[in-house]
Order: sequence, then structure tokens, then C-alpha cells
Amino acid sequence: MSDTQIPTRTGLSDDQFKRLASFIEGEIGIRMPDTKRIMLESRLQKRLRTLKMSTFEEYLEHVFSDHQRESELVHMIDAVTTNKTDFFREADHFDFVLHQALPRRYAEAGWGRSRRNPLRAWSTACSSGEEIYTLAMTFEEFKAQHSDFEYVILGTDLSSAMLERARSAIYPEERIEPVPDAYRRKYLLRSKDRSKNTVRVKAELRNRVRLHRLNLMSDDFGIRNQFEIIFCRNVIIYFDRPNQSKLLHHLYQYLVPGGYLLLGHSETLAGLELPLHSVAPTVYQKPE
Repeated sequence: MSDTQIPTRTGLSDDQFKRLASFIEGEIGIRMPDTKRIMLESRLQKRLRTLKMSTFEEYLEHVFSDHQRESELVHMIDAVTTNKTDFFREADHFDFVLHQALPRRYAEAGWGRSRRNPLRAWSTACSSGEEIYTLAMTFEEFKAQHSDFEYVILGTDLSSAMLERARSAIYPEERIEPVPDAYRRKYLLRSKDRSKNTVRVKAELRNRVRLHRLNLMSDDFGIRNQFEIIFCRNVIIYFDRPNQSKLLHHLYQYLVPGGYLLLGHSETLAGLELPLHSVAPTVYQKPE
């Protein structure tokens, strides 16, 4: 039998699942109810095969050993987190940014007269990069009409594997189906090797992006800038109410007065007592 075919003789026991679920929720805030047990077991099977282990007992000893805990946490996170994303996902948000948020912030900030710093935007869970590069295309469209407009986009994510994909900015051609044709021509390059059927985001957009690994449950994000626009879409649905509140109050501190926080269409600030007001569906603004 080859190394890649080492079987897992037993599944997760009740105690093992509870221990892992408690660890995952404590470290990264993601709830692991019993309904996710099969999913967790299935995804961790791949780690067992990679590590040439045959039981989850061996894996837990590995995870919780003092010298492996930190390094294995990165791989566990990559295995258990969901990384669903698309270009122009929930596209009305990008329409709002282009036609309302940017014109307002541009006028208020006085670009071309006294403004020296770029507009800063942050995608808090950028996954493989489609959201940050959609933002970059949106900003470039605005910049085409306002040559003095400058911007920087921060993309953060828990998954090191997803950040590497975002850094490469290379995508299969089928992934760019939601991108308007005009944007494809301006901002994407097809591979010279047509057999690969891939495209890459142009360098001028990639150069506007900064990527960092970040656990949104950390008490200190290590970020010293504030932002005009923060995307935190389809993130808080994975957290319980206390962790939702903790994260959103933390993000509030990173918004400049007049800045915008955007959540996913299935998410809401209701009941979280944040001093933000709704300006569009799942778009909230910090008072001036």
C-alpha cells in the first residue's frame, strides 16, 4: 500500500470531536456544532494522509503537542474553513462603492487640493482574492475619471493557502464569468499558454494590494491604519453572537468617521448596538 493510501481505521470519537470543536471555536471563533462533525472528519482525513497517520488519536496528540500546536494550527485552519468567493459577488455592493461611497469620500477628502494619503479599503476575509481584485477594478474605474485619486487595498485571511492564491492573482477562465467584458479587457491578462485556460490580474492592480494573514478573533490585529471602506461579508454568520459583537466592535474602531462597513446580504447589525447607520442594504456608515 502506498503512503498516500494509509487508511483511517476509526472516525472521531465524541470526546475527540468535542475537544477539536472547542479548540477551533476558541482559536478562530468558528462554531463547530455536531452537525459539522462529518464535515470536520472528512476534511481532516486529508491531513492524516499527508502526515501518514492512521487514527485521529495520533492526530490529536500531534495537534496538541507543545512543539507542533502552532504549526499544525495553520494546516487545520486551511482544512476546516470555508472559502466561498466569486468576482462581483453581491454585485450591488460594488455599484454602491463606485457610484456613492467613492464620490462622497472623494469630495469630502479634497483630493487634488490638500489630500496626500490614499483611500484605504480592507477586505477582512479575502479568501483567494476575488473580492480584493473586484474592489481594485471598481477603484480603477473611478480613477479613470479622477486622475488624482489614489488607493490601497488590504486583504487579510486566516488561511495561508488562500492568501497564496490571492497573491498569485491567477484564476481559471471559468472563474471570471461574472466579470464584465469591458473589465476583462482592461484588467485581466490571458495566459500565453492557452492550454492552461487561466487569466491573471494585471500588475497595476496587484501592486495596489497588501496581503496579510490575520485571525479575526485576535485581540490585537497589528494594523495601525484606519479605513474608508471595510468589507466583512459572509464572515459573521460563522460566529456566535458574542464573537460577532467582539469582531464588529473591533472593526468599528478601524473605520474613519464617514467610512463604510459592508456585510453579506444574509447578515445584520440588528441587536449589536453599534453606532452605525444603514445607508443601503447591508451597508453601514460611521457618523462623521
